[in-house]
Amino acid sequence: MPIFIDRRLNPKDKSLGNRQRFLRRAREELKRSIRDQIRSGRIADVDAEHAVPMPERGTTEPSFNDNKASGNRQHILPGNRHFAPGDLIPKPGQGSGARGPGNKVSEDDFRFVLSREEVLELFFEDLELPDLVKLNLKEIHAFKPRRAGFAATGSPTNISVGRTMRNSHGRRIALRRPKQQELDAIIQEIATLESEPAGAATRQRIATLREELERLERRRRRIAFVDPVDIRFNRFDARPIPNANAVMFCLMDVSGSMGEREKDLAKRFFVLLHLFLKRRYERTEIVFIRHTHEAHEVDEDTFFYNTQSGGTIVSTALDEMHRIIGERYPAAEWNIYAAQASDGDNFATDSERCIKFLDGKLMRLCQYFAYVEIIDEREAHIFRATENGTSLWRAYSTVEAKWPNFQMSRIAAPADIYPVFRRLFARQPAVRKSA
Repeated sequence: MPIFIDRRLNPKDKSLGNRQRFLRRAREELKRSIRDQIRSGRIADVDAEHAVPMPERGTTEPSFNDNKASGNRQHILPGNRHFAPGDLIPKPGQGSGARGPGNKVSEDDFRFVLSREEVLELFFEDLELPDLVKLNLKEIHAFKPRRAGFAATGSPTNISVGRTMRNSHGRRIALRRPKQQELDAIIQEIATLESEPAGAATRQRIATLREELERLERRRRRIAFVDPVDIRFNRFDARPIPNANAVMFCLMDVSGSMGEREKDLAKRFFVLLHLFLKRRYERTEIVFIRHTHEAHEVDEDTFFYNTQSGGTIVSTALDEMHRIIGERYPAAEWNIYAAQASDGDNFATDSERCIKFLDGKLMRLCQYFAYVEIIDEREAHIFRATENGTSLWRAYSTVEAKWPNFQMSRIAAPADIYPVFRRLFARQPAVRKSA
């Protein structure tokens, strides 16, 4: 089989292969910059525009040039008044003397301004998120039709009778359409004259009235009572319905057993969870709770970057969440979500208290509760092979068996975040189950 290699250049002397390699390099650089910005930035900044700088070096298209250090060349240089044979000519910008303020033109780095959708596309592409989850993350709000004035076209069921008759009345006045009372008056006058003795003047008057009556009737037939130009339809615009408020509680264990790797995995998980709820609901609030042997509500920076450490009592975070719900987020008015990340270390007695707290209080209030346990990557195969796990995992397994709106999973490496996220949040949360 013959093989043909097309070496022809593309229009404007550009090589298709070189251009494709450049686009791949540019895309990889953009993805790297997005990852760095998201890793070091705030959660809310992921769902926003990004200005991504890219170095100018390496963006030019490759080409073949002569090697200046080899080969036999002959040059003919014109004479001048400043240099003699053997003089060394400095390169531009490398003259002798002290350096002063530069006036040399230089090229800055490229800056790409990426839209919110482009940032999400790059972020999810790098994370290998399936397209199905991308569509779920971009779910739009529900819309409801609302009155928005009148239109000249529309469905017959949307005819506005009041506005149509008002237009008809105005048009009939402007065109001086004869009224029925005028015709009735002429007819009555003709009948009266016909009942009197017939004379020349009477007959002339009757003929004149009949001509006038015929003229008015013709005019009345030409000027319709309701013309198509009078008809108006009620106009409706689709406006977004303010969805029910949603609050997301982010509970993270920051005890001594949670290292930088565990906190980084937790942050990546919370980034995806934040985007999901923010695009699912019109208004979403986030409550950050950190806990060691005691729990506190904190801001985002403290939640992720504070170096506080200590012992582990998980029930304190659940207690703090219940207190905040009672003070600010009534369950009848708010969709309450919770996501908890921990390495599973806890006192056995406190794990039993967590079961009672979830069964007796929290699960009745929560629309959905997700627990993510971050395990050691080297021991992941052991945890997956058995359901024993940590003390907290065993305790939460009993809660999962009772409450359909409680889900739990394990994360051992960054590659596990996306399957876990899809398993936990790619479907509608289950309906709350009452005890």
